[in-house]
Amino acid sequence: MQEPVDLEAAAKEVLENNRRGDYTIPREGLYPHQWLWDSCFIAIGLRHYDIDRAQKEVLSLLRGQWHNGMLPNIILSKNRGRHGSIWHSWLSPLSPDHVSTSGITQPPMLAEAVQKIGAKLSKPERRSWYQKVYPALLAYHEWLYAERDPHGEGLTLQVHPWETGLDNTPPWMFELHQHELPFWVKLATKKPVEKVIDTVRPDLFYTGQDQRLSAYEFLAMYYVQRRLRRKLYDIDRMLSHSLFAIEDLTFNSILIRANHYLRSIAKDIGKKLPDELLESMRKTEAALETLWDETSGQYYSRNFVTHNLIPVPSIATFMPLYSGKITKERAAQLVKLLDEKKSFGPKYPVPSTPVNSDWFNPHHYWQGPTWVNTNWLIIDGLRQYGFIEEAEKLAKKTLELVEKSGFYEYFSPLDGSPAGTKNFSWTAALAIDLLKNS
Repeated sequence: MQEPVDLEAAAKEVLENNRRGDYTIPREGLYPHQWLWDSCFIAIGLRHYDIDRAQKEVLSLLRGQWHNGMLPNIILSKNRGRHGSIWHSWLSPLSPDHVSTSGITQPPMLAEAVQKIGAKLSKPERRSWYQKVYPALLAYHEWLYAERDPHGEGLTLQVHPWETGLDNTPPWMFELHQHELPFWVKLATKKPVEKVIDTVRPDLFYTGQDQRLSAYEFLAMYYVQRRLRRKLYDIDRMLSHSLFAIEDLTFNSILIRANHYLRSIAKDIGKKLPDELLESMRKTEAALETLWDETSGQYYSRNFVTHNLIPVPSIATFMPLYSGKITKERAAQLVKLLDEKKSFGPKYPVPSTPVNSDWFNPHHYWQGPTWVNTNWLIIDGLRQYGFIEEAEKLAKKTLELVEKSGFYEYFSPLDGSPAGTKNFSWTAALAIDLLKNS
């Protein structure tokens, strides 16, 4: 009989093996750099057993902050690999002086990581910790509203699918397919060309082609990134004839929660947030309800230019639970949706795309698989609204998935089979957090 796995000890081993000095990479090989929301999730797990390392994880993110306050989604290692060759952050005068980064951001999980670390410290240590990170955190939130909410309507816009953290999520891919793309991108739809592209794609060295973006989507994402680089990551130029300008539901839901933590941190150290920022925060909370569609009973992302919802179902519809700012009635409707076996309630929930969607593929990156980080966000939201039994059930299922298949990047919601890369850091870190809070 096989001995039971010590899940916590195994998770700590994954995080130790992925450690690179003061920060932790998601996984050796495919992900050799530091990623923004990955490190926030990692710090949340680390705080349970190594508070000093958790603090260093966060502080390491701040070394990549741009002069305008932006926190980039990637801080490139000296061994830059495939990601380093495409960004050229130094083209912008606003980029940091001594480190190379990407030119876009990612969901603002930082305030929560800071606060959760602070909760583990003594009161004097907490105040010192908050004072150390507060200026950078404030600058980031101010940047989000100054550059990404140009009309002062409350919702921030995103300019690339990578900014959502959910890369090829169906709502964004739906929008991508509405655009006329260059001939060299469209060539990737031809089988012979697709095969040639796939032979040189570095991501396919680590996973099967059925798990990753199609060659067409791969080139299209690169094309969008090149456009941003050509515009020197300047927001005015990026929004001029932009390919993407979407008010992403996941991003804005996380921002609302991050604003809550920023207010709490400021209060603890006797700081007053700028009135303009506080007003923007209030607008975001109110604007979230404009993303609700009464007919389908779901939330959706919105096109920034047309203000039309993008009615393509995805896991994003549950993220307003995490925001904590929707009504109990809306929350109850989302909980009911979680239980629907033909959409979001298969054996191993929560699928990133409902199983009855035309987009659904159980192993295809953000178009079907279950991810531990999105489950973690939903579990937190369920607890906030008093759905304790549902939260504990999902937490138990999530840990069961990891125990059954290992610390993989993502899993099939149908049978729990693993996919993506193994020994993935946020899977390990958030498994520790779920164990400590179960």
